[in-house]
Amino acid sequence: MFLYIFGLVVFYYVYRWFRELKRVPNKSEKYVYITGCDTGFGNLLAKHLDTLGFCVIAGCYTEKGEDELKKACSSRLCTVQLDVTDNESIKKATDAIKALVGDRGLWAVVNNAGVSIPSAPNDWLVIEDFKHMINVNLLGVIAVTLSVLPLIKKAKGRVVNIASVFGRVSPVGGPYCISKYGVEAFNDSLRMNMAPFGVKVLCIEPGFFKTSVTDINLIQSNIQKLWDRLPQDVRDDYGSDYMDRVKVMMKQMFVKMLDGDLMKVVSCMEHAISAVHPRSRYSAGWDAKFFWLPLSYMPSCIADVLLLKDVVKPKVSTL
Repeated sequence: MFLYIFGLVVFYYVYRWFRELKRVPNKSEKYVYITGCDTGFGNLLAKHLDTLGFCVIAGCYTEKGEDELKKACSSRLCTVQLDVTDNESIKKATDAIKALVGDRGLWAVVNNAGVSIPSAPNDWLVIEDFKHMINVNLLGVIAVTLSVLPLIKKAKGRVVNIASVFGRVSPVGGPYCISKYGVEAFNDSLRMNMAPFGVKVLCIEPGFFKTSVTDINLIQSNIQKLWDRLPQDVRDDYGSDYMDRVKVMMKQMFVKMLDGDLMKVVSCMEHAISAVHPRSRYSAGWDAKFFWLPLSYMPSCIADVLLLKDVVKPKVSTL
């Protein structure tokens, strides 16, 4: 019996592998709009799709990001300055895209822009800390998608949303996990909504990768600022050595978890855009596939135990 089940599993994965090899034709006629192209995944994806022959529209936050990307790519690539939290900026970018794509429509939008700070225990934060990140990571995704959705429907194209493994489990406090859970919910509801129109909605869930979002110096600096502004009674709850223990944990564990091969994520993004039969979800990175994804399906009583063993605990704890 076991051998029959094993054989079916092998057959399924071999069949899926062959099915997913086929790519869409006429790449030179397909426009792809990517947000957050100054650095990281968005920057690499823009360059990669440009080499494959797609017409890339790269949304950059800074003029420097635009200039550097143009120098590194062909004349097919064009850039738009974009702040995903600013409705006027989104509208201006959308108007430029409409003029570019014309009646062909937009083949894909990749919602890649995102931030990771402030991240800290919830009782360290104020509501404004939550608003900023949710505006970028969630409302920005929704606003950009809605701005170009008519163009996507016209092309029967793709919406590719970059969520995270932390859109499934919440081992850290703060707004990051909340915003990524929201992206997952928006992605699922939009996928069902757009299916009758021939639009595919895909989700990428990266694990830990070495980008500006996971820059240890930036994260430590932010945590220190949040610690410094805390009232003394909250600091006493956590213990005077708490920050020292956090820094040791980040140097000994967090840095080692970071994967430097960003192409693992970019390859998933490219497949979601160019495959005739893309997957609904992509888990990018070994930690995402073999730790975080299985963890998300476990009962909370088990998952909490596995997560808490590596958490830096307050001085006074009832956990």
